Amino acid sequence: METIKPKSALKSKRFGKTFQKVISLRSSATKIASSNGICILNPNNIKDNKGARNRAVMEALVARLFAGVTTIKAAYAELQMAQHPYNNDSIQAADQAVVDELRAISELKRSFIKRDLDLSPQITIMLAEVQEQQSLMKTYEITIKKLQAEVDNKERNISSLKKHLHDCVSFNKSLEKKLNSSGSFSIFDNLKLSALNPTHFLHFLHHALRSIRSFVKMMIREMENAHWDLEAAVNFIHPNAVFTKPSHKCFAFESFVSITIFEGFNYPNFNVQNDQSVRHHNKNQSLYFEKFKKLKSLSPKQYLTHNPNSSFAKFLKAKYLQVVHAKMECSLFGNLNQRKMVNSGGYPESPFFTAFAEMAWRVWSLQCLALSFEEEVSIFQVKKNARFCEVYMECVTEDAVSGSCSSGESCDDSDSGELRVGFTVVPGFKMGKTVIQSQVYVSLVGSSSPATS
Repeated sequence: METIKPKSALKSKRFGKTFQKVISLRSSATKIASSNGICILNPNNIKDNKGARNRAVMEALVARLFAGVTTIKAAYAELQMAQHPYNNDSIQAADQAVVDELRAISELKRSFIKRDLDLSPQITIMLAEVQEQQSLMKTYEITIKKLQAEVDNKERNISSLKKHLHDCVSFNKSLEKKLNSSGSFSIFDNLKLSALNPTHFLHFLHHALRSIRSFVKMMIREMENAHWDLEAAVNFIHPNAVFTKPSHKCFAFESFVSITIFEGFNYPNFNVQNDQSVRHHNKNQSLYFEKFKKLKSLSPKQYLTHNPNSSFAKFLKAKYLQVVHAKMECSLFGNLNQRKMVNSGGYPESPFFTAFAEMAWRVWSLQCLALSFEEEVSIFQVKKNARFCEVYMECVTEDAVSGSCSSGESCDDSDSGELRVGFTVVPGFKMGKTVIQSQVYVSLVGSSSPATS
């Protein structure tokens, strides 16, 4: 006989099984939802999500404001750029961009005050970044245009200055040509031998020295173009020379050229025959005076064309080989063509040799004029470290000479630190009792030495 269980017990057992199944299904659903990325919100998370959204909206608002400020800055830069030169269309466009951006910022302000901001944070931040980058690029483009405009303006100024320099050089060359032309010697046209005086010699000497300085400038320019070490060259010409200014180093080159070109002035025809026993005695004054008047009306090339074997041709050749060393010519011009032509009695057409020939021609003519005087004309140099004396010397620099002896004082040496001669730039001349001062470069060197030699 079966035992009959009560119904209440059966119901309780089935309820337990059902509850267990429900719990199992909920756990499974929760796992499935989590694995599929579905967030099951509960009332405790609602406040946190709202606060995060508010922060995101505020970040988007600030990003939008910064982008607007950058846009206004770019528009203002464009507005300034359009002022010079004046561009009406660009000014209006920039002004409208400023107005539009200010209006957009004002609308944001109104929405913020009314708490009616309808912003999608991610999209707003992304658009703000794009707007800011575009504004920055626009600012850079405007800056580049401004810099390019300044570069163009500088280039125009440089072109203008170059043209002005070219005009000045051309004008100076024309003046130099006029000064160097035979017309400047018009005072000798009707001059008679009996009326000749030291003033005429001094006048022509100034023209000769001008041609020397012109050649020296050209020589230094050629040396610079050939990348010479000018300081080493100066030290070779005058070792241990002290210069108050770097620009004064040109006097060392002028000293070398003038002393070389005037060497032999105390002998007839500069002693091109190498006979130093002959001095300026028993000279024919009228013959040399007529020779001088003939030379002054001709150019060196004209004279050499008609007199290729003259004493002047020998003088020109000898002095060129002395002044322009073979290594120097090779470094300046890359070859020795001029030297070969001069050695063979030719006349190179280069500006360099033309300037040298003009200088030599004037020095040669100056000696012819000197030989026209009844009194003997001779040159002298001042020794290094000699005390500066205005009787025999003239300072080549523009600086005022102080501490030198006056015309009535003796030029005895002293070790008290007075101005001393650094080197002779241009020899001086004696004509009887008349002295034409030697041009010297002075420095403070205390050493005893005779004044002249």
